[in-house]
Amino acid sequence: MRHLTTLFDLTADDVRAILARATELKALAAKGDRPAVLKNRVLTQIYDKPSLRTRLSFDAAMVHLGGESVFFTAQDAGLYGRESLADVARVVGGISDAIVLRTFSHTTIEEFCEWAPCPVINGLSDDYHPCQALTDYFTVQEVFGELSGQKIVFVGDGNNVAASLAILSSMLGLPMTLACPVGYELNETIFAEIRKCYPDSQFMYSHDPMEAVKDADVIYTDVWASMGQEAEAQKRNAAFAGFQVNAKLLAAAPSTCRFMHDLPARRGLEVTDEVMDGEQSIVFLQSENRMHLAKGVLAWLLEA
Repeated sequence: MRHLTTLFDLTADDVRAILARATELKALAAKGDRPAVLKNRVLTQIYDKPSLRTRLSFDAAMVHLGGESVFFTAQDAGLYGRESLADVARVVGGISDAIVLRTFSHTTIEEFCEWAPCPVINGLSDDYHPCQALTDYFTVQEVFGELSGQKIVFVGDGNNVAASLAILSSMLGLPMTLACPVGYELNETIFAEIRKCYPDSQFMYSHDPMEAVKDADVIYTDVWASMGQEAEAQKRNAAFAGFQVNAKLLAAAPSTCRFMHDLPARRGLEVTDEVMDGEQSIVFLQSENRMHLAKGVLAWLLEA
């Protein structure tokens, strides 16, 4: 049985298989064909954090594939306190064909996997966001025709999205730069694991965003204060003031460069309206692709 807790769970061949399945299912959907490969299958989603794209993408993916999706808040599911996490995992896993968890602590997902008798998907934790990174490279592949050396420059915080992109780029042998203020690099444990697993990784840091984007194929940003970091917002806004993705920064990149954001965006902070809504933005293709990628992940995990 396979889980998707982090991208370290996958091989490069696994990633290619997921992206290929997502590509196939998206092409079929464009023709009005939605093969019910998960007919009578049940996906249960349990969320401790609010969500628009993750929940909607997995709900829609199950509908497209002929299955059903059931949703619980963490409180409703008794994830914390009403009964043991192990008992919740065994109950939910015994009734479901797959589970999506969206939590603060990544250890919650890891413990859940120990007990759940069905595949578990990380829908986001404080440390990782694997489905987002898979979607992002799925989108890069779609826009550029293939994955063949495209460089993502992530301008912002070394958060869960940046970490997952760093893992995936290193796995696939693609270059990536994280342009961030000093002190906002990747979690040191995750960074060390990337270096251990992918010694030829082309991931690097920069503290100069204008220099970093000079050879970027994609400029990517995210909020400066993630969920759970609201108390740090003022401090972070000051630290990241020189890392806004605006017209000046975009102009420093090649004209073929595209802009990505995993959303929600704080317009006027990490990105300006002219970039978000500009011709080089592929943000809303990226958000739509969350559903197509979810279909690919579910079909791959459930071997459908």
